[in-house]
Formats: sequence, structure tokens, C-alpha cells
Amino acid sequence: MAEPARDTYVERRSTQGRKDLTYPEPPEPLAVPVYDNHCHLEIADGDDPLGLDEQLRRAAAVGVAGVVQASGDLVSSRWAVAAAERHANVLAAVAIHPNDAPTFAERGALDDALAEIDALAAHPRVRAVGETGLDFFRTGEEGRPAQFASFEAHIEIAKRHGIAMQIHDRDAHREVLGTLHRVGAPEKTVFHCFSGDADMAREATEMGCFLSFAGNVTFKNAQNLRDALHATPLERILVETDAPFLTPAPFRGRPNAPYLVPLTLRAIASELGVDADELGARVAANTVAVYGEFR
Repeated sequence: MAEPARDTYVERRSTQGRKDLTYPEPPEPLAVPVYDNHCHLEIADGDDPLGLDEQLRRAAAVGVAGVVQASGDLVSSRWAVAAAERHANVLAAVAIHPNDAPTFAERGALDDALAEIDALAAHPRVRAVGETGLDFFRTGEEGRPAQFASFEAHIEIAKRHGIAMQIHDRDAHREVLGTLHRVGAPEKTVFHCFSGDADMAREATEMGCFLSFAGNVTFKNAQNLRDALHATPLERILVETDAPFLTPAPFRGRPNAPYLVPLTLRAIASELGVDADELGARVAANTVAVYGEFR
């Protein structure tokens, strides 16, 4: 597996319309180490993109002990595995993103792509299938059959390999939950960047799912996410960046990175009225319960 390096980024995030492209200053370190449940460190961002080594160094310096590197296509899935092979504090998740599934299907290549994801999922450093799911925001009705087929195939891959699944759900809450009820969720299922409301949080956690909250929980217009937090048992909460996206307040719009996890964790603790160290210990234990040890 090729070693991931700064010049092997899969893509660069668009800077159009963004005013401040500098990385924020590091926050105060956490006393209790936690993990970033979902990030995309293969995507370059900002005026001076951070290489993988620097991303992990900054994360460790503020108490973020490891990251789950998520994927959305074959190239990023291979990159994730290579990163996890190189770094003990990186675990990989591999998948075809729901918005890419119709494109693969149109080329007659979806089955082959899923077969490669299945093969990658057997790697010991791959601890999740993700991100997979449904996205009705960017994909119209014509692409939905491919999304459903891909989602169900990923569910089967996660079950077959006994690993977790990270769900991407955008404007498809009922359909995602319905699919999980119909075919059965993997034992360890995570709603990445949870975007539902309190009722959905209750339904998902009653199914045994984990809910991962990102920096958008700090946004002023995200009261639904804060309501969902209050409906989520502490033993089902994870935290993530979705870096380089969804940078938490007060740095919204600037490049995001795992070293900013403390901002989101402390915001969640404040919202719930719990001690940040107590929440950090619980979130860390939840993360290890889902993915296993970072080593």
C-alpha cells in the first residue's frame, strides 16, 4: 500500500466565497484524551494545507489521541488504509459515498467498486465501512435506486467482516431508518454528523446506534442538534470533526482539523451540563467500544 503523503491528497476543497483560509489557533488541551470519530484528512484545505503527520501531531498535542479516517470512493479508501498502516493512531473506514454510487452504476462499475471495498474491509486496520447511506439533497430520484443498492451492500459488508458502519444521512432520515429496520443494522452502527432531531435520536439509539456530533452542533441555527443531544444517552455519543468541513464556532468557515475536537466536546459538555473530563472519558470509551483499540 502506497504511503500517504502531502502530495497524494485525493482532492482540494474549494475556497470559493470563503474569507479566512487560515487554520485557527489550537484550543486548550483536553485533560482526558478523546478520538475524532470521522475526518477526511486526504482533502487539502486552507492557504497552507496541513500534511498528515502535522495533522496528527497537532491533534495529539491537544488530547486527541486518534482519528477514524473516513472514505467516499476507491481512491480515498485506499488512502485511508495506507494512512492507518503507517500511523497507529489512525483507523480506516472504507466505502463508496452515496452521491458517488449512481455514477459508478451508470458506468456499470458499482459491483466491481463494492467488491474492492469488500476486499479492503478485510484489512485489520479497517474498522468501519463508511461513509455510506442515503443523500437526497445532492442526488435526485433517478439516482436513488443505486444509492439504496449501495447502502444495502455496505451493510452486508460491515456485517460480514464484523466491523462498524458509519452512515451518511442527508435529507433521508425516514428512508435510512427504514432501511435499517428492514435489513437489520450492523451491531455497531454510527450516524456520522448526526443531523436529525430529538425524536430521530431516540429512535436511532433505541435501535442501538451511536450518534456522532460534529462542529455544526455549535452553530446558532442548529437547535435541532442540541435537542437531539439531550435525547441521546451519554453511552451513545461520539464526537467528530468531519474535517476539513463543519469547523465549530467561533471559527465557522475556516479550515477544520482533528485538533479542534476540544471545541466541540466542550460545547457538548456545556450544553448537557456535564463535566468536560467526564464526557471525554465517556466518549473515548464509546469510540473504543465501536472501533477497538487504536494500535
